Amino acid sequence: MSVDLEEKQKICDIKAKECEELLKVITAERSKADAQQAQVEADSIRIEKEAKETKILADDATRDLEKAMPALDAAEDALDKLDKKSIAEVKAYAKPPEAVMKTMCAVMTVMEKTPSWGQAKTELNDTNFLVRIKGFDKDNIKDTTLRKIEKFTKDSNFTPKLVSNVSLAAGALCQWVHAMKIYAEIYREVEPKRNKLRQAQEKLESKQKQLREANAELKKVQEMVKGLNDQFNSSNNEKETLARTAEELKVKLERAGKLVDGLAGEKVRWTDSLGKFDIQQECLFGDCLVSAAFMSYAGPFGASYRNELVTEEWMASVKEKEVPYTTSYTFANFLAKATEVREWNLQKLPADDFSTENGVLVTKSRRFPLMIDPQNQANAWVRKMEETRQLKVFDPNSKDIMKSLERAIEFGSPVLLENVGEELDPSLEPILAKNIIDSGGGSLSLKVGDNVLDYNAAFMFYITTKLSNPHYTPEVSTKTTIVNFIVVLDGLTNQLLGVIVRSEDSRLEEDKNRLLFQVAKGRNRLVELENEILRLLAETKGSLLDDLSLIDTLQESKVTSMRTTEQVAHAEQNMIKIDGQRENYRPAGLRSAVLYFVLNDLVAIDPMYQFALAAYEHLYIQSIEKSAEKKINVGGVEERIEDLNAFHALAVYKYGCRAIFERHKLLLSLHLCAQVLKYSNDLNETEFSFFLFGGQVFDRSGQPPNPSPDWINQSMWDNVVEADGKLDSFKGFQTSLEQSLRDWKKWYSGSEPEKDNLPGEWHERLDPLQMKLIVVRCVRPDRVLPAVQVFVALKLDPKFVEPPPLDLEAIYDETSCLTPLLFVLTPGMDPTGQLRALAVSRNVPWQTISLGQGQEPKAIKMVADGAEKGFWVMLANCHLCVHWLPGLEKLVEKTFDQGPHERFRIFLSSSPTPKFPIQLLQNCIKMTTEPPKGLKANLVRLLQNTSEESYNRVKEVQKYRRLFFSLCWFHAVLLERKKFKMLGWNIGYDFNDSDFDICENILAMYLDENPNEIPWDAIRYLIAEANYGGRVTEHPDNRVLRSYVTEFFCTAALQPKFQLSSLATYYIPEDGSLQSYRQYVQSLPLSEPPEAFGQHTNAEISSSLADTDTLLQTMIEVRGGGGAAAGGDIGEVVMGTCNTLLEKLPENLDWEEVRDRNEADSSPLKVCLLQEIERYNVLLSAVRSSIKTLQKGIQGLVVISKEQEAVLTSLYAGTVPTSWLFAYPSLKPLSSWMPDLAERIEQLNSWGFTGVPKVLWLGGLTYPTSLLTAVLQQSARKNMVSVDTLNFDYVVQTQDEGSITGLPKEGAYIKSMILEGAKWDNNGGCLADADTMALFNPMPIVHFKPVVRKKASMDGIYQCPLYLYPIRRRALARGPPL
Repeated sequence: MSVDLEEKQKICDIKAKECEELLKVITAERSKADAQQAQVEADSIRIEKEAKETKILADDATRDLEKAMPALDAAEDALDKLDKKSIAEVKAYAKPPEAVMKTMCAVMTVMEKTPSWGQAKTELNDTNFLVRIKGFDKDNIKDTTLRKIEKFTKDSNFTPKLVSNVSLAAGALCQWVHAMKIYAEIYREVEPKRNKLRQAQEKLESKQKQLREANAELKKVQEMVKGLNDQFNSSNNEKETLARTAEELKVKLERAGKLVDGLAGEKVRWTDSLGKFDIQQECLFGDCLVSAAFMSYAGPFGASYRNELVTEEWMASVKEKEVPYTTSYTFANFLAKATEVREWNLQKLPADDFSTENGVLVTKSRRFPLMIDPQNQANAWVRKMEETRQLKVFDPNSKDIMKSLERAIEFGSPVLLENVGEELDPSLEPILAKNIIDSGGGSLSLKVGDNVLDYNAAFMFYITTKLSNPHYTPEVSTKTTIVNFIVVLDGLTNQLLGVIVRSEDSRLEEDKNRLLFQVAKGRNRLVELENEILRLLAETKGSLLDDLSLIDTLQESKVTSMRTTEQVAHAEQNMIKIDGQRENYRPAGLRSAVLYFVLNDLVAIDPMYQFALAAYEHLYIQSIEKSAEKKINVGGVEERIEDLNAFHALAVYKYGCRAIFERHKLLLSLHLCAQVLKYSNDLNETEFSFFLFGGQVFDRSGQPPNPSPDWINQSMWDNVVEADGKLDSFKGFQTSLEQSLRDWKKWYSGSEPEKDNLPGEWHERLDPLQMKLIVVRCVRPDRVLPAVQVFVALKLDPKFVEPPPLDLEAIYDETSCLTPLLFVLTPGMDPTGQLRALAVSRNVPWQTISLGQGQEPKAIKMVADGAEKGFWVMLANCHLCVHWLPGLEKLVEKTFDQGPHERFRIFLSSSPTPKFPIQLLQNCIKMTTEPPKGLKANLVRLLQNTSEESYNRVKEVQKYRRLFFSLCWFHAVLLERKKFKMLGWNIGYDFNDSDFDICENILAMYLDENPNEIPWDAIRYLIAEANYGGRVTEHPDNRVLRSYVTEFFCTAALQPKFQLSSLATYYIPEDGSLQSYRQYVQSLPLSEPPEAFGQHTNAEISSSLADTDTLLQTMIEVRGGGGAAAGGDIGEVVMGTCNTLLEKLPENLDWEEVRDRNEADSSPLKVCLLQEIERYNVLLSAVRSSIKTLQKGIQGLVVISKEQEAVLTSLYAGTVPTSWLFAYPSLKPLSSWMPDLAERIEQLNSWGFTGVPKVLWLGGLTYPTSLLTAVLQQSARKNMVSVDTLNFDYVVQTQDEGSITGLPKEGAYIKSMILEGAKWDNNGGCLADADTMALFNPMPIVHFKPVVRKKASMDGIYQCPLYLYPIRRRALARGPPL
């Protein structure tokens, strides 16, 4: 290229000299041509002037001549109308009319013929007569002829009109004669002008000829000059072309240098990329296969299960089939570009791998995404990502959704449908199915309903739900891509790490964000430049050196690449430093994330326990600020983090406590403590799991014998043996117990064993978890709740087991006009009074309305007025208006969007309901309102609510005051007795203050009306039966109520120091003022032993055991399972359980064989037996089928249904699935339920094949009452009496089952009945108080003996109800209690 440039330069110089010489010749010739051209131009001007004058003459002559033309034209038109027929008409006249004669004579005169008819006739016979007339030489009519013609034309009768009346042909000829005369006269005036014109034209033509000759000569000269010019231009162009070529060569040389230099910078990267592309291409089959599987199936799952699917399932299968795949494969890296991911992160998508996978699923899937988004992260990301495209946002309650969707489909706008439930509107089906019609030519359409819409490919439809664990139908799953956006620990840790760093050292976080943006922008620009270079290289036609855009892009790429690379390297170095400094705060970020999940897990207990992530972040910021204020001198970062973690954990505990019910606050403490310890690596998961599940034993055949069954029950022994076998720390525990029974029984018998030292070496050997929780769980499960309190206080702080009281003032100070507040209600509590007191103290007006049917318009108006005028609004009892709750959510959102008055607050109250909108629930500050707990608290409340005026209004002061206090005690006992569960009331009754007020008025009225003799029976009846008894539905509960009334409202109650219980602490104080009663109540102890309620110690133990079961079972639910004591994968654990259950599950009973074997038996007992076998066979078949189906589901052979998922969850938790309890109710754990089922089947099997058992197990039947009815029927048939006249007499037997030799003559022996709350005294033959810790005592065999029904005295006989299982409700029993 350089040699070619030198040759071109030499030729260019030669051509330059030739051009200079030629230019001189051209200049001389051009001077001559210019002079000649000037002469020609002067002549041209002169001739042009003469031509104008000639034209004036021509115009004048033409103008005069045109005067005759109308008449001439008219004559010619008339002649044109004549034909031979017309001429023949004229010629036919033998003697023509005068007008015709005159006309023809005139015509002959014009033609210079004899003006006679004969001559005329001769001319008419000429066939060319008309032609001669039309072509007559009108320019040469003689003057004499013209004068002769005048004789005719002056004749008034010689007019075309008159002549035409005679003959049309003659009329036309007459008109021609007149025209000839006119033309001839005018022609004579015009002819001189025409001659003058002709001479002028001839002169002009001569001069124009000379001008043409001069122009021709000039043209030759100009052509010669043009030739010279062309020659010059050619030479000059050649010279310029050569120069331009040389310049282009020079430029191309420079471009070539730049191109080589620029591409050299890309060479290394492209060479490396090509190598990678070769490898990737080979691995494309396996990668695509796994990616397709991931895209199709992985969306609904969490991070851990996704990883398990990819690594253990799909990758393993691909490897097994020897399909090439990338060993370092990740779904996100395969389908998403790094630039895209960085852009998503800038648009608020969390930066963890799980969220990145979700981003790919949302943006790359063919189906529209349905995002499970309880923390609103996907919603925020989509809004930010699509904000430039005018995103449209709706929810299921928005108006005209379909119309807006149709417009979006046509215009290609994105749409976000948020807060959907488990069912989608069927009208969305065609949109989700994407049944797009290709009409050809790139035209797409979609039919929605009856409308066929133009489909814009840019349309995007996003759907989000707030539900954390929704169940969608297969139809929805196949039409959408379900994506699990539930926040994961890593992502939330990073988010909250940013929060603390931003608060503690804002510069670090600002630098981090700025560098992140710079790095992302720089890397994006590098990728854009590389893509542009590749595009230009691919699209360039011809030489690359001709593509200026490519050269410029290469240069820009090189400069930008160098600059960006330096910036990125510098930024990454800074980011490493910043990340190092930020990592110092990671323990705080991790702890705060863990604590959020502690709150988030509570939704498994109650649907009202919803906590928004945004509100939690605000709480965390408050903790950061307040913890910094409390400690002025902070040492290092580690100390600061330690203080913050402790402060925030307590803040989270208090924050959670005010939003949950009292019964769940200890669970919150335990869950919070366990999670904190877990992520501090201070919790043994296997041991904690054992604490939750205990020892589950399905087969006790190989279990060591119980060393002391008198105080070690079966459940306790199971726990001890399993702990010894499965927990390393408890090796030898069983042996120690067997060898030190006395010491362990002493520890077992302690009132607070969780605080006592363990026997032997175990106190030193075990840590707090093992000692305070597991040992107590095994040996004294009734003390688990106090043990949990001790454990939490030891591991965290005593404050974590001391729930703070509800402080409405403090909560209000945290709110703004954009913060809704929700009171979660419990029976008997109304927060209106508290709110009224707060409004008065804040001097703010407020209004309230109780929602219900027809109240919605009033509520809407009240909220609008409150937002405008700035008063508080209370919408009470939202649960009574469930159908309007979505509308309420929209109302609150609209009110906040419009910017309410700064004093405005909206308060809501609702009982727990799963239909409360999740979005509104999360945005609310939630507060639970519960009545005070304990006898003391209730007594204090009742006395505080009593005014001095009411207290002193009764005349019988002394009697009234003592009975008034007795009533207060009675009311408090009734309220608190429910803490004993089934030993308190069969059903929990909602006694409230209105019951107390009515009975107080009854006391006052009866004492005033009967000052001398108190009508005790009437008072007792009205209190126990009419008032409080009106709520009681169970007969045993009525009996308890009457017993309390009889004890508290009697003559002795009027005496001094009347004891209200067996404890000396509780009595009616001496008569005094209301204030003295209040002071006495304040002095009462907080702890209330069961004796205060007239209950046995075992009642409290039984209640504590129930509380323990509830706590542990709820904890399992909160933790999402937890596995068996040894832990393990849920699928493996449940599969093992299923195998064990199938081994232990009895075979179906042969109903036909039993029927045939007992064919001769026609007794009612046979019918009962066959019915029981039939029902148990249905149960066994259902259980077996359920287990096998679940096993197939775990193996992936069938889809796990919602029902099967419930079975899996129950088996994992060690409980009996609800779907297995249709045959008979049971509260047993799974490990006890299966042996119990086997015993039931064995009884029926023995009965069917060997005859009626000597002693029957009544509780082993699905319908025990059917057996008892059959026994009565059998006796009635035997004795020939009506069954209606028979009843049972219950005879308690003294011998055991082995001593009974045969069936009774009448009735049946019944065994395995359990006494709860009492025992049978064999010596006295009566019921007696149970021994301490003996919660359940066996009842001896009872002879159910049919006897004739008779009225007998029941004095001294206790009517003890018999229940099928521990839930003492007639509605749940198979027939009435016995």
